[in-house]
Amino acid sequence: MTNSSQPDNSIAARMEQAGGQMTFFEHLGELRKRIINSLYAIGIGAFVGVYLSPKIIKFINEPMLKALQEAHFESKLYYNHPAGALNLVITLGVYIGLVLASPFVLYQLWLFVAPALYKHERSAVTGFLFSTVFLFLAGIAFGYFVTLPYMLRFLVGFQRFGGTVVPLLSINEYFDLILMVLLGLGLVFELPVLIFFLSLFGIVTPQFLWHNFRYAILIIAIVAAIITPTPDAQTMLIFMLPMVLLYVVGIAVSAMVVRKRNKRLAAESAGKST
Repeated sequence: MTNSSQPDNSIAARMEQAGGQMTFFEHLGELRKRIINSLYAIGIGAFVGVYLSPKIIKFINEPMLKALQEAHFESKLYYNHPAGALNLVITLGVYIGLVLASPFVLYQLWLFVAPALYKHERSAVTGFLFSTVFLFLAGIAFGYFVTLPYMLRFLVGFQRFGGTVVPLLSINEYFDLILMVLLGLGLVFELPVLIFFLSLFGIVTPQFLWHNFRYAILIIAIVAAIITPTPDAQTMLIFMLPMVLLYVVGIAVSAMVVRKRNKRLAAESAGKST
């Protein structure tokens, strides 16, 4: 009797850890609630972002103005539309709002997903959900402090016209370039988180990632060539280096996930056998 009741107790404990069951319409209601809360947070963040935009625009312009100064050009940026400055402030404010609201949005995502997860999955996913914000900001910081100076110096210093052609740079076009580079690097820095979830659901393993390392390098080179707005190899290598390092970190993360899953399965099988 004791042996036969242990599997039932184990199943009951797992169901208890996984949270209560909800109907389809309850899931829809919960999803609607989380989306509305997230939109409120983004709206408040955008309001704050618009207020902070003028100060942040000065910070964003510094790498470009410095590159122009080093190339002995007039260090000024222009807008060529009457509403250009206003559009820039509003657009930048919205993006700042998304960044400011991202921790709360992730928390709402966590509240929606958590009831369907087991206890050990909740503790693992919690850390990596919030690490997405850190990695995204780390990618933006890397792009601003490391990548942009090299890239802008190359672009502005590429003078092949004997001084007869000088740059008249639009701040809106410059912002589009900055947005592409910084957001691209921010998303690239999420690679360990992506590998974590793929490993959590058993889609990839550390052995698979390691055996396909050379193909990963090829894909990284292609991605770097796409998101690098300059044709020089130096800037492309600056993009590739953190991507390769993040892939290696992802292999270590995958190994940790697989090791914990194997230990848990071994413990469960040992409990059932007794």
